[in-house]
Amino acid sequence: MPTDLPNERILKRPGSLELDPSSGEGVAVDETGRLIASSKVEGTPVFDGAGARLGSVYNFMVDKVSGQVAYAVLSFGGFLGIGEAYHPLPWNALTYSVELGGYVVDIDRETLNGAPTHGPGEDPFSDPAYGERLRGHYGGRKAPAV
Repeated sequence: MPTDLPNERILKRPGSLELDPSSGEGVAVDETGRLIASSKVEGTPVFDGAGARLGSVYNFMVDKVSGQVAYAVLSFGGFLGIGEAYHPLPWNALTYSVELGGYVVDIDRETLNGAPTHGPGEDPFSDPAYGERLRGHYGGRKAPAV
């Protein structure tokens, strides 16, 4: 998914898989027309449908069997990392907006506040019941099994 963000530093020719010469072993950097590095996704803002900022992508969870991204974990609330909560959102619920420079979800703040959440240092995905709560909360958004 191309981004064409303003003020983005060009590291390589768009669409190429040129390697980063500073990495030593030659690692593909940044993004291509269809691929994006996880480091560019983490920290990306997430907005509701009205364009209000909800939080940012803290990280994402990849299904080990299919290799597909299952959830984007949204960092929400708090100040300077204190009081912050993490809300997993089904990856397929996010749509990238070039205009906003972030992801848009069809979820309002109230729905997000009522969603299953976890705090820093917790590992809720080790509990299968957590995945069931996620699927139940997001309903038709096709949250995958944990």
